[in-house]
Amino acid sequence: MMKIYMFLIFMMFLIFLNFWWLLVLMLMFIMFYYLHFFHFNIYFSNMSYMFGSDIISNILNLLTIWIIMLMIMASFKIYNNNQNNLMFMLILFIMLIFLLFSFSVYNYFLFYFFFESSLIPTLILIFGWGYQPERLMAGLYLLFYTLIASMPLLLSLFYLYNYNYTMFMFMNYFNINIYLYISLILAFLIKMPMFFFHFWLPKAHVEAPISGSMILAGILLKLGGYGLMRVYFFLYKFGILFNYVFICISLLGMMFTGFLCLMQNDIKSLIAYSSVGHMGMVICGIFILNFWGLYGSLVMMLSHGLCSSGLFCLANMNYERVKSRSFYINKGLINFMPSLSLFWFLLSINNMASPPSLNLLSEILLINSMMSWNSILFFFLFISLFMKCCYSIYLYSFNQHGLMFSGIKKFSMIYIRELMLLFFHWFPLNMMILKIDIFLLWL
Repeated sequence: MMKIYMFLIFMMFLIFLNFWWLLVLMLMFIMFYYLHFFHFNIYFSNMSYMFGSDIISNILNLLTIWIIMLMIMASFKIYNNNQNNLMFMLILFIMLIFLLFSFSVYNYFLFYFFFESSLIPTLILIFGWGYQPERLMAGLYLLFYTLIASMPLLLSLFYLYNYNYTMFMFMNYFNINIYLYISLILAFLIKMPMFFFHFWLPKAHVEAPISGSMILAGILLKLGGYGLMRVYFFLYKFGILFNYVFICISLLGMMFTGFLCLMQNDIKSLIAYSSVGHMGMVICGIFILNFWGLYGSLVMMLSHGLCSSGLFCLANMNYERVKSRSFYINKGLINFMPSLSLFWFLLSINNMASPPSLNLLSEILLINSMMSWNSILFFFLFISLFMKCCYSIYLYSFNQHGLMFSGIKKFSMIYIRELMLLFFHWFPLNMMILKIDIFLLWL
């Protein structure tokens, strides 16, 4: 692990030489190095004084490096227009190091520290490169929702240390009560976010630049799922008694966000609300605490990170040309940008879990886990999955078909960089289903 971290710190010096594409290639090299030379083991390996990794850590670290590389490709306009591009790259690399540390430490306090530290670069991205003045309010929503829930988590971790004299993830056990239980999981539920605590997410997505939306959808929501998987090493006995409350809230959230998506007139807002529905399924899978649920949650976190990030890239490509994200103006784009229509179709059907995408695999596993827990959930799952198909079709058909806005009187070409960016989202999303056995190893 330390080799990769030292290499990333060395790469930060290349930022000041302004080698934009060299940094993209080096991140791709790191990703493939990580993939080929790290063992995907069921136990913690590659351990040093405070770092180590198991199968969950390795998969989320790979996703982090890949999404950061794609963020740099998607934000080429910042480099082209010289919009503080050196500071932008520095923020991205600081965020990359914080996120890799978050997924690699096996100490609860260090995880908390890096978990909260990743909030600062995200805020700087939204404040510094956001589009509208409302980005200040969106940043405050993000900050205060996260911090208010993080204070009880910090206090409960201190209590944990006082009881066990260690914060090592695998050496903690004590008789927990309802207050500690809520304190330990609430910060992660708000980060995911769970329905009723999700109001910061659509605001942050709509006001963030493309890089902010990609990192929010691709990685930061997964920190919540990763944290829940880690704290359930010792919470599971108490969780069996009270998890049904959060499962019910998440199921209702999946249904309601499906209806909310059909009411949106902003493309980014629709994709952001669909993320709330997907994360609701992840919460159900983790809280049911069975084999299929945990396995399906890990696969859905990976698939959602790639699919949602790709959809935000497509929305940004529309915005850069049409100067609007409204469905009323973004119509008939198959005539305006025909080369993008295929990727709109592919990522929209992946969003509603078509074969052979990882989304389909994750939904099959999560539906099995929920039905094995309680067959009454069939009704809620049917409605929420049907609404997912409806808003995915709505997203594609309203964009690509219909009468083109009369203010658009030209044909727009797509750059090779943008086609590569979308292909790098779509290819792993559909090809990794051929190697699904690596996800099984940790259970």
